[in-house]
Amino acid sequence: MSGNYDLVIVGGGISGASLLYTTARFTDIESIALIEKESEVAAINSHHTNNSQTLHFGDIETNYTLEKAEEVKEGAELLAGYLENHDADREMHAKRSKMVLGVGDEEVEALERRYDDEGFGDLFPKLRPIEREEIAEIEPKVVEGRDPDTDLLALQTPDGYVVDYGETAKSFVEEAREEAAVDVFTGTKVTDVTPTPDGYAIDTDDGRFESAAAVVAAGSHSLQIAKELGYGKDKALLPVAGSFFLADDLLNGKVYTLQMKKLPFAAIHGDADVHDPSTTRFGPTAKLVPALERGRISTVSDFLDVFGLNAASFLSYANILADRILLPYVLRNLVYDVPSVGPKQFLPHVQKVVPSVELDDIERAKGYGGVRPQIVDTEAKSLDMGEAKIVGKDIIFNITPSPGASTCLKNAMRDTRTVVDFLDDYSFDEEAFRADTIDHFPTGEADTADADATDSPDDGDDGDDPDAPDANEPDAAPIEGE
Repeated sequence: MSGNYDLVIVGGGISGASLLYTTARFTDIESIALIEKESEVAAINSHHTNNSQTLHFGDIETNYTLEKAEEVKEGAELLAGYLENHDADREMHAKRSKMVLGVGDEEVEALERRYDDEGFGDLFPKLRPIEREEIAEIEPKVVEGRDPDTDLLALQTPDGYVVDYGETAKSFVEEAREEAAVDVFTGTKVTDVTPTPDGYAIDTDDGRFESAAAVVAAGSHSLQIAKELGYGKDKALLPVAGSFFLADDLLNGKVYTLQMKKLPFAAIHGDADVHDPSTTRFGPTAKLVPALERGRISTVSDFLDVFGLNAASFLSYANILADRILLPYVLRNLVYDVPSVGPKQFLPHVQKVVPSVELDDIERAKGYGGVRPQIVDTEAKSLDMGEAKIVGKDIIFNITPSPGASTCLKNAMRDTRTVVDFLDDYSFDEEAFRADTIDHFPTGEADTADADATDSPDDGDDGDDPDAPDANEPDAAPIEGE
């Protein structure tokens, strides 16, 4: 198998699939190929068991600044609009209530400041503060058994999109395949990428592809390929594996807790699983692992390639892990995976959300969780919060931790502009792209009222919701994604 293309996309997770959809449907690029090493697209981090199935708007993520939330909000609305337009039967997503819960005077005051003084109430018109009585109406188990003298406040919104990012990625590919210019190759592993006078030669275990431009959207492996081509020398990765604990039928929607300051990882939260609303998931935990894919020993050597085994990488890791907040967090998360001991140590996090939960009510989820790469800046010797994009000569590398899955279409829109510039002779119909996506996102008070009427706790199984990120994500936290 081989071929010549204007554009080759490496990686068939949510990031690569969203770019395929955007370039195939809304540009006049004449030939595009997607290459995916797994037997099907979206089989690793985009699979619904390997992330927290959250669409991040920035409204209840309390580690986001207002500026960060503004940036993420548009990306989330693009994807939400796509889902509203293409998933009327709710096979890829569902809408449920979503809230961030403040427990005690200090957290309640922090949420009040965030909503009133920091501008989040203005940025998100559907977000509203609710107190104990209304919290109990929406999420009875959050209030049941809690000390009545403890102050409670939640910032709640009906825009709790629960997304199966794997099915969404497949939908993007199906939409793209309707165009004659598109070829999709699964079960095809890239072995080498080499610059040529006319673009790039992409060698695989099933032949060579030639392309005028390339985008590598292969998660952690993107940085590995970038370094082989001489890019990203000042970056390394801190791979973080996320896990979940399961319980039976405790929550109707998503309930987040306040984010721990200075941590790039997702706050512990509880939510109903996307395909089984009777199962409640709590997490994610965050464990450092020396591999680029969970459970695949073969990717340990890939991690070492990305790490570099040089002084700058070792000093960066030492500086990051010496942080007085991060180090205890990392050590605690290692304990959560220890049989017997782990559930006992994790239980208080669950009880902060659902006070009546007992140890016998939770179990560690087997087969859940993926690996999210946190970007390390080896010059600053610090974590580089957020997504990483490296733009080279006619090539883009996307290394996307959370909320990369949530902002996959915004990233695709930006990358499409860049690719069109690379190729020079083509154009991007951004107006049509927006008409197919964000123009379908429901906004305004009328929409809020409709959502409240249709998404009440009583009909909480609003269709089979997928909860997928982040993400190529590099969907955040180790498991959000997105």
